[in-house]
Amino acid sequence: MIYEITSMNGYGAYVWSAFAFTLISFASLYLVTKLQLLKEQKKFRAKFGSLSSKKAEIAKSHRINKEILSNTSNI
Repeated sequence: MIYEITSMNGYGAYVWSAFAFTLISFASLYLVTKLQLLKEQKKFRAKFGSLSSKKAEIAKSHRINKEILSNTSNI
């Protein structure tokens, strides 16, 4: 039974290699995206993580920041 599943009437090598390629591609895409997110979060924290409340209010009052905050608050 296991042999029938793996061989798939002679097409098993093609099917399983395509499956493995897809799985590896998705895993690597996830890993690259996750690493990029962590890198961007680190840069964000370095720039904005230590803002005082006064500086945070000033940043919120800028026009571009208002647009960004108004678009993300609906999520």
